[in-house]
Amino acid sequence: MKKLMNSAESVLADSLAGMALAHPDLRVDPETRVISRAGGPVPGKVGLVSGGGAGHEPLHGGFVGRGMLDAAVVGEVFTSPTPDRILAALRAADSGRGILQIVKNYTGDTLNFAMAAELAEDLGLTVRTVVVDDDAATGIPAGAQGRSTGRRGTGATVFVERICGALAEQGADLPAIAEAGERVNAASRSIAVALAPCTVPAVGHPGFELADDQMEFGVGIHGEPGLRTEPLRPVAEIVADALAVLLDQLPAGGDDRTIVMVNGLGATPLLELYVVLNEVYAVLRKAGLTIAHTLVGNYVTALDMAGVSLTVCRADEQMLGLWKTPVSTPALRWGC
Repeated sequence: MKKLMNSAESVLADSLAGMALAHPDLRVDPETRVISRAGGPVPGKVGLVSGGGAGHEPLHGGFVGRGMLDAAVVGEVFTSPTPDRILAALRAADSGRGILQIVKNYTGDTLNFAMAAELAEDLGLTVRTVVVDDDAATGIPAGAQGRSTGRRGTGATVFVERICGALAEQGADLPAIAEAGERVNAASRSIAVALAPCTVPAVGHPGFELADDQMEFGVGIHGEPGLRTEPLRPVAEIVADALAVLLDQLPAGGDDRTIVMVNGLGATPLLELYVVLNEVYAVLRKAGLTIAHTLVGNYVTALDMAGVSLTVCRADEQMLGLWKTPVSTPALRWGC
């Protein structure tokens, strides 16, 4: 294992210390591991909170700022933050108009955020939750193949945080923001392909094995193996197969305009991600869909995994309008 760190035990604390130095417009609490806006809660605005295990950077701390989150809480690598730390994030985001939690659908996250919401409500805070469950690779009936938790939450988390964050900046109330988040999640699907696995620092070896001429189809963002291992093929074929699974589960009807994210999983150069986007455009065009907005880069990573995830949202007029409004965070910035 080769990683730029002092030790596996200190990597998260050292990373948060570096983030604080790089972004003085954020407040990084080393004790609670909560990243929030340096100016505190925005008066009169619904607060937005998200979080999860480290290793997915820039998710979630990189999306704290105007037009997105008010606070994010970080757990150990690929491990949910504890309820007391999530509660600290909720309190850091509270301005008195309620707080929306945006939670990826993993057992630890959903349980811990639910407990934190109960603790917050005991203190008089009003909390709503949107659970993101967009992973088409796990979009099979609950209970099938030993599963009972439904689709995993992956790339659409960025879309939910962005749309809800934009709406909150405009002064919308908590029910309206939660409803928008649920619509974005319902309209989005993702799928990921790995060319090489990732290595968790505390483990010290890759989570699965791939030969040089193999790829893993349908991987998760915690280094989980995918639906199948198959031969590496030209990117046009990979994208066509991935989008066939994704589009089969994307809700039909409504607007044919989409927001698309081509997301690097941590070790994929932009040179290759742009090649992927070129093929995505071709496939979606044949499917009768147009791309209104794109994100290309590293947004939801899996440490040092080589590969790509694709996220497609069938966006309505409100989503498209909110997407273009100003946003200013470490990882996403325009219009400011």
